[in-house]
Amino acid sequence: MARIQSPNHFALCLVFSLVLNFYFCTKLYFSGCNVNNYQLSWSQRAAEEAEAVAAVECSGHGRAYLDGLFVNGKAVCECNSCFGGPDCSQFFPDCVADADSGDPLFLEPFWIHHAASSALVVAGWHRMSYQFSDHSFISHELEKQILKLHSVAKNAVTEGKYIIFGAGSTQLISAAVYALSPDNSSSSPAKVVASIPYYPVYQIQTDFFNSVNFEFQGDASLWNGNTSDRSTNVIEFVTSPNNPDGQLKKAVLQGSSSVKAIHDHAYYWPHFTAIPAPADEDLMIFTMSKLTGHAGSRFGWAIVKDEAVYQRMVQYMTLSSMGVSRDAQLRALKLLKVVLKRDGRRIFDFAYNTMSKRWEKLSSAVSKSKRYSLQAIPPQFCNFFKKVRGPSPAYAWLKCEREEDQDCAAVLKASKIIGRGGSIFSAGNRYVRLSLLKSQEDFELILHRIYDLVHSEEDGSSKTMCRS
Repeated sequence: MARIQSPNHFALCLVFSLVLNFYFCTKLYFSGCNVNNYQLSWSQRAAEEAEAVAAVECSGHGRAYLDGLFVNGKAVCECNSCFGGPDCSQFFPDCVADADSGDPLFLEPFWIHHAASSALVVAGWHRMSYQFSDHSFISHELEKQILKLHSVAKNAVTEGKYIIFGAGSTQLISAAVYALSPDNSSSSPAKVVASIPYYPVYQIQTDFFNSVNFEFQGDASLWNGNTSDRSTNVIEFVTSPNNPDGQLKKAVLQGSSSVKAIHDHAYYWPHFTAIPAPADEDLMIFTMSKLTGHAGSRFGWAIVKDEAVYQRMVQYMTLSSMGVSRDAQLRALKLLKVVLKRDGRRIFDFAYNTMSKRWEKLSSAVSKSKRYSLQAIPPQFCNFFKKVRGPSPAYAWLKCEREEDQDCAAVLKASKIIGRGGSIFSAGNRYVRLSLLKSQEDFELILHRIYDLVHSEEDGSSKTMCRS
């Protein structure tokens, strides 16, 4: 029978237990081992170094970087376009407004605001192996976040499909063409096509690799009705939203077993287009650069339905680069966790508001001219925002309407605006692509130059009328 202890004994044990717990909690707290007061050790110096570089004053018109130039131990400012000097405070008023490149710097303010939650410290011993512990080249935790991302953004069906990582969409494009091409020399090479205007890298990359298994053949519409011959393999690039004109597109060539499609959805995110329905194609490519703006991290992924195609893409990635950098995957994981907070509302609201306002301002400026026009993008219901929303494209596809303006890019260049000529997209030089993805400073300069261009046209018309 158990011995019944006296009430005094119980009280004594309780007091002793409380004193002991207090002692250990106090010791843990002051020794820095409390979870909320953990003292940094090996990461502290790295954090201090990053903070010191971030604190370098560049007048708000530039930034210093850990991997940038250092002089006498101090990081040197890298200035934005049209600014110079040691602290980037010198403005060059006659500089050219660069609307050419697709650098997605419009998202920089978002990441400055979320600097703490998106920061990353990487130990020197992090992921030194070629492979993860399961002998694969991909982080399965990152894969889980990507699946969650598409569920939140409502822009892709992922169930029952495979995911493969690549160094941005560029590498995945090559892997996809390789995977869909015939794998024996006796077959005729696959004809790679795209509908005009199309992203020029499709042709440049296909021509560069100069493979016996595939060759670029230009406009997809020229092959419409000519794909019934099963011995003719055709690979069609379908870019939706399209680069350069922002239109939601579908495959031109359909209904033939000899035609396969690569759906480039780099811009199929709620901040660039309405999401009328989740994409559900056999091979879809997405990229981090247009989602979060981190083009320099070179990270993208493909969603593939057919296992044989997936395995050929894996083979391509293994032989070309042994998979994507583990450091890039770690950064992507960190960034996606920030993106997914509050179900993506923070970043998509910020990005959509930024891009839609830019489109409104540019459209308003161009609408005052009869000499220039922009592509029409109708409002559409978006499943992510759950409402009808207006356009917010990544690029303006501007057309010179006058017959004498045969080279629209040259016309803009004369007014100190650099755009990408339409011939680069196989659309003719009466068109020019203007990037709306630039930093806020760059966009404001582009807009200022457009206003000047339109007003100079009006002034010229007025002078002509007065002379008449």
